[in-house]
Amino acid sequence: MLQPTGKLSRLGTIKSLLQRFAFLSLIVATFALMLIGKADTVLVERARIAVTDAVTPVLRLMSQPAAGIADIVSNFRELAAIRRENAALREAAFGNAAEAMQTAAEGLKLVPTSQGVEVEAALAFATAGQAARAESLAQDLNRRFPRDTQMQSLWLPAIQAQLALNQKNPAAALSSFRSAAPIEFGQIAFVANISCLYTNYIRGEVYLAANQDGAAAAEFQKILDHSGIVWNCWTGALAHLGIARANALHSRTSQGADADAARVRALVAYKEFLTLWKDADPDIPILKEAKAEYAKLQ
Repeated sequence: MLQPTGKLSRLGTIKSLLQRFAFLSLIVATFALMLIGKADTVLVERARIAVTDAVTPVLRLMSQPAAGIADIVSNFRELAAIRRENAALREAAFGNAAEAMQTAAEGLKLVPTSQGVEVEAALAFATAGQAARAESLAQDLNRRFPRDTQMQSLWLPAIQAQLALNQKNPAAALSSFRSAAPIEFGQIAFVANISCLYTNYIRGEVYLAANQDGAAAAEFQKILDHSGIVWNCWTGALAHLGIARANALHSRTSQGADADAARVRALVAYKEFLTLWKDADPDIPILKEAKAEYAKLQ
């Protein structure tokens, strides 16, 4: 039997310590959030974001075999790059396209060959409207990972769907998702214990563009129903807005009591979103849109 080398043995010890540290940190953070939650829900939301940002890289490190940790320990730039891409995706979804593209480019510059960095950058560029850059990255990912199930069934379809949505072609966008459903709730390989369910969010946006309000609401509801998967990803907050928009669409395309009920559901969902974001920066584009839509519906 092969014996571990001194270096791998030390890395195994490091991994064990990281596991204990991360577990203890999660316990402490959980109790802290419980206590804070009784006083200030906004502070809880900010604390959750901070905890997730701090712990996710550690969890990712822990998920790797000992032999692979050597590469990660020697190159924490990848973790920093993935955090940049997470931020880029968030800013793109919020409507801050210029900031999203700049942040995505910064992440790519750090580790251009990382699968996780490249795929999140591609989706960020697509969401921000930078089609040429997104398509170039998607082609490279397709070439490099032709047999990767999540790449071929989740990530690349999401990128292509977002690009089609930007071109106001919801039919083409929907056709991109045919193979996504069977594994849509699977764990993302390069970020441990978390999935933002980007595919479901984008599919919901596509259904809205196609005037299919029921299907859109169902996709956004999946995100809310799987908060244990989503954690504090931006998709969780924006799913409330998606449901509001889906019900508002139904109220405009139906009549009588059905329309009235849909309008009430929309107002409730808008209020939930606006309450969740009551202390958010007022100049966030998607927040300004939501406030205008809510006021018009009242």
